Amino acid sequence: MPQSDPRSATFDVTNSMAVTEGIRVDVRSKYLADQSMPRQQRYVFAYTVRVRNEGRETAALRSRHWIITDGNAKVEEVRGPGVVRRQPRLAPGEEFEYTSGCVLTTPRGEMHGEYQMVREDGRTFDAAIAPFALALPHSLN
Repeated sequence: MPQSDPRSATFDVTNSMAVTEGIRVDVRSKYLADQSMPRQQRYVFAYTVRVRNEGRETAALRSRHWIITDGNAKVEEVRGPGVVRRQPRLAPGEEFEYTSGCVLTTPRGEMHGEYQMVREDGRTFDAAIAPFALALPHSLN
């Protein structure tokens, strides 16, 4: 039986979900062993976010705010317009999915935050992104 190279593997680690005013945010993360260098304290994670409008009103994603905490409790905040250079507009029933990444100096961490959303009438609200782990699979036990 052929064996796979563990350095080329990706590992599903965690999932999170939150719904705010009809906007559902699902996140799943993976440890990317092939891009990580543990001896140099470089741990690379990918996370895929799906934003779905389960409500009755259109909403557009205007900005993001992430709070990233590593295994040493060091906190970094990231703010910026849109996601992956886009500000998707979601009519009821529509969704948008993207993948991005995070590099930590520890084998474990956590992310959470919010997206600022705007309705067609100009009302704004923050759609929560529930906490999710960034961790090597064996470190979750």
